[in-house]
Amino acid sequence: MAALAVQHKLLFLSNHQKWLPNTSLHKPICVGRVSFIHCSSSSPSPSQETRADTAEACVNLGLSLFSKGRVKDALAQFETALTLDPNLMEAQAALYNKACCHAYRGEGKKAAHCLRTALREYNLKFGTILNDPDLASFRALPEFKELQEEARFGGEDIGYGFRRDLKLISEVQAPFRGVRRFFYVAFAAAAGISTFFTIPRLFRAIKGDEGAPDLGETSLNAAINIGGIVLIVALFLWDNRKEEEQIAQITRDETLSRLPLRLSTNRVVELVQLRDTVRPVILAGKKDAVNIAIQKAERFRTELLNRGVLLVPIIWSEERRRPTIEKKGFGSSSRIPASLPSIGDEFDERTQSITAKSRLKSEVRFKAEIVSPSEWESWIREQQKSEGVIPGEDVYIILRLDGRVRRSGKGMPDWQEIVKELPPMDALLSKLER
Repeated sequence: MAALAVQHKLLFLSNHQKWLPNTSLHKPICVGRVSFIHCSSSSPSPSQETRADTAEACVNLGLSLFSKGRVKDALAQFETALTLDPNLMEAQAALYNKACCHAYRGEGKKAAHCLRTALREYNLKFGTILNDPDLASFRALPEFKELQEEARFGGEDIGYGFRRDLKLISEVQAPFRGVRRFFYVAFAAAAGISTFFTIPRLFRAIKGDEGAPDLGETSLNAAINIGGIVLIVALFLWDNRKEEEQIAQITRDETLSRLPLRLSTNRVVELVQLRDTVRPVILAGKKDAVNIAIQKAERFRTELLNRGVLLVPIIWSEERRRPTIEKKGFGSSSRIPASLPSIGDEFDERTQSITAKSRLKSEVRFKAEIVSPSEWESWIREQQKSEGVIPGEDVYIILRLDGRVRRSGKGMPDWQEIVKELPPMDALLSKLER
């Protein structure tokens, strides 16, 4: 759970690792100095947990309870904090963290109400909502889209941070592009100046007046200069096109990292949160083809799990809308693999802190379910266009541990080849891939 940074002051638990939602790296940061809101470094005793009598103490206690998975109790503390005459920072923190609790409980409307109040009345920045992993499940809901539109009309910056930095990322990946363009301009200017003086000489050579320059030599000089300008302009346009393609690829990669998945524990996470943990294999196509591919993958389940493979099946929207026809008698369809395991425990008991990477690993199973199918399908179709594949064909996409596309292909994958290709998670090559 994230506390909010307001006026360069932080809300956090002393000697506890905290998520800072306004950071770009999303790494747990352990802060060891005195904080604005402070509590003892030891775990609160049961008596302390019932004696929070200020908004500051309630926020701290709520964060502590949330870190233990006691979401319902944490929610009660944040609600209590709002009734104890909180200042601006305390109210903002209570509302924001209350929204995170509602998001974990799947209460999208309540989460949106808390965030809307924090945005309008307590100076919450929309970028915090965009970048906090604790709100990944909320960002997959229609309520987030409505909140985003309201913020856009209100003049807020609702774009993800990477969109403001696409040019910078592109320059880092192609560091000599600026140098090349400098020489393009310099050579084009030199060729243009030379052409400016050569053309009049060429006219004189064509007229053949007394003292006119040699026609052949002047024509050759003019041709070289004009050819040089054409070549440099062509190179400049080619470089621009490559930059646009690179920016489009960076945009697709970052869009992919924001797409939501539902794990076997029913928790919704964004793909970026699984980096360094799994190698997602996206199976997109018709229902029958995807189901057959999953059945074949079951034969290599142990080997694929050892390589960190996580299956992400995606059925084209046309297939999802097609009515199911129940077959009777002979010719019944083959048994399709069971869907995600059911969750028998209460939500509060299985809620875990997003900062616990080891816990997240334990939640990842062999298959995940997509959230917001239209966004996933839109990304895949854009990827197909960039690869020259007809949108709507059956395809598979294998991602690296760092979240980038490893390779893709038409149809469904050959799992035996994938087992041979991918190194085990504890191998050196996997460590280098992170």
